Amino acid sequence: MNNEILWLIRLGTNEKLFTREQAATVLQAMGADAALADFAQKLIDDGIVHDVEALERIAGNALARAEVGPPPTEAASAEAAARPAPRAGGAAPAGSARAPDFPFDRIAGLDDDALTAAFRRLLIAAGEYGASDLHLSAGSAPFIRKHRALTPITSHVLTAAESLRLNTILLAPHQRAIFTERRDYDFALALDADHRYRVNLMVHKSGAAGSYRMVPAGIPKLDALGLRNLDAIRKLLTYHNGLILITGPVGAGKTTTLAALVAELNEQREDHIITVEDPIEVVQTPRGCNVTQREVGPHTKSFFTALKGALREDPDVIVIGELRDLETIEMAISASETGHLVIGTMHTSDAATTLNRLLDVFPPAQQTQIRASVAESLRGVICQRLLPGLDGGLVVACEIMVSNTAIQNLIREGKTSALRNTMETGVKEGMCIMENVVLELYQQKKISKDSALANITSRNARAKVA
Repeated sequence: MNNEILWLIRLGTNEKLFTREQAATVLQAMGADAALADFAQKLIDDGIVHDVEALERIAGNALARAEVGPPPTEAASAEAAARPAPRAGGAAPAGSARAPDFPFDRIAGLDDDALTAAFRRLLIAAGEYGASDLHLSAGSAPFIRKHRALTPITSHVLTAAESLRLNTILLAPHQRAIFTERRDYDFALALDADHRYRVNLMVHKSGAAGSYRMVPAGIPKLDALGLRNLDAIRKLLTYHNGLILITGPVGAGKTTTLAALVAELNEQREDHIITVEDPIEVVQTPRGCNVTQREVGPHTKSFFTALKGALREDPDVIVIGELRDLETIEMAISASETGHLVIGTMHTSDAATTLNRLLDVFPPAQQTQIRASVAESLRGVICQRLLPGLDGGLVVACEIMVSNTAIQNLIREGKTSALRNTMETGVKEGMCIMENVVLELYQQKKISKDSALANITSRNARAKVA
């Protein structure tokens, strides 16, 4: 068992987040070589831990302590757990993010100009180090996420006043007013052309918190994303009507894939593309197409109102940042049936789950009608996950479902449980199953055994890994 998990168990039990027996059960299910992030997520998924903020704070502390060795013996555990992690003020541990000398412990003494400049440097440095996210939360030490793992960048725990000031220092007056009123605020932050961030600000029990997601500079090419069966994906983009869904869990790269698809259309067509996003992350410069980008909040009230308006704005392609409610999904399906190509994202794990989520939002009385509409309009589903690679980076695993006659019949009849078998026989059309892709990545030695088993559910596929 690695030192990180040993420390997490020690600190978590000391704070009564979970018991040793519960930790042992999770560890037995995951194996002794489980990664810290996966172990922590399992505690949440199994309903053992409900205080996610506290668990993230403890995980960061565990990472720091693991660098100097395993937890002490039981007799010394209380004293060791009470000591701060072995780093001072703004210093980062060996192997963690080399952020500039940000004076976390002197925030109150900096004027606004100095704090603004220092915070801008911190955001840029975090992105250059390869972090996907920076988190600044009251009651916790600042940390980053890199390759799905959490790493603290200082031992200084932000007070409520420090976190509020730090997370609002870059806001314009009208943005501060919005955050003060709503207590939740999503927006896009652009420091310059090469440094953009998707930001979420919120208030929790200890004070204000901010999550800063790094947006890649430039627009990625489809060929560079690591997706499979690009010919099948590009064929989906040749349609002039219908519905294409990009799905996956949070942090799976859906936004990046969506941006690459829009960029491909922008170069290959001469159409009018309207995007509705929350917020706008990747700016699409018109090339072959005229691209109109709208942001929920500043430009439109909601995804639904923007989509309703888009039908009167002469679009050829409509891109929806997230299909999240009945009205938006219903309008998207209607638009795809009336001569528009609609591309949207959903937070689902595979093609079958995607279709169930898409259909189940409708009341029972509409099910027959909506299944017929989806069967007719759906062009394909691209479901992706980002898995930790053995080389230290991330590897894309994707499932692709392409609508054909057999798929359409299953959707009409409500037999989504039979999709897997139909997709396995559709290999020649570019279809692939997530489990088969994950198994192939493991056999190619691109991902670890633990990562493979965590993303495979069928007994036959698991037997090939074990």
